[in-house]
Amino acid sequence: MKLEGRVAAITGGTRGLGRGMAEAFLAEGAKVVVNGRTAEKGAATLAEIGAGDALHFHAGDITKQENAEGLIDEAISHFGQLDILVNNAGGLNVPASIIDMPDEEWLFALDWNVNAPFWATRRALPGMVERGWGRVINISSMFGKMASPSVSQYVTTKHALNGFTKAVSVEYGAQGVTCNSICPGLVITDIVKDNGPDTAATLDMSFDEYVDMIVAPSAIKRPNTVEEVAAMAVLLASDVGGGITGTMMSVDGGASPY
Repeated sequence: MKLEGRVAAITGGTRGLGRGMAEAFLAEGAKVVVNGRTAEKGAATLAEIGAGDALHFHAGDITKQENAEGLIDEAISHFGQLDILVNNAGGLNVPASIIDMPDEEWLFALDWNVNAPFWATRRALPGMVERGWGRVINISSMFGKMASPSVSQYVTTKHALNGFTKAVSVEYGAQGVTCNSICPGLVITDIVKDNGPDTAATLDMSFDEYVDMIVAPSAIKRPNTVEEVAAMAVLLASDVGGGITGTMMSVDGGASPY
């Protein structure tokens, strides 16, 4: 029960990595608020996980400032405090070369992958600082350390998120708050299944060929799993993770260059 007595908020927590981390945190004794875009998704998630009063749902598009901040406010209102924030929601909608990148896609990626974590973290920090204990975990990507064609908005914003991680860690480490990024390799989540074929098509590849290309630099030669990423999140969220801050923790099978 590494997280007993702690309260966590997770953006994008109804599926994929977010849901996996929610389940892992619950198993370690935490109370958890998950965010998702619709009440229907929330109701389904609460029913499927079946954690009773330990799990709560906050509905709202996290790319809107009021919803990012509202998640923090609701977690504190519902459970009395917030100890752990996981900025998990993020991704890309439209793969494209830099020349063909639509302005609206570029700006949306900034809201999704950078602004939402900033808004949520800024709202959560005062309470963490007041109690002298807090954990901020940003879900970045292996592409926060390297690059890939046709996803420049994703590469750029994940690099920016890693910079934000360093900034938070330096400003608030002495006050008991750690901030780290997890940089997963390819994980075959629902969003990857939804968007991956389009990205592959921009490179004249099948989705299977695209997967092979992404995992080729890794040592394990396979996609990572939700459970592997969730295990790292539990470590960083726990008391024993208190000496780890300002890091970009790779869970990518050895793919990234550093």
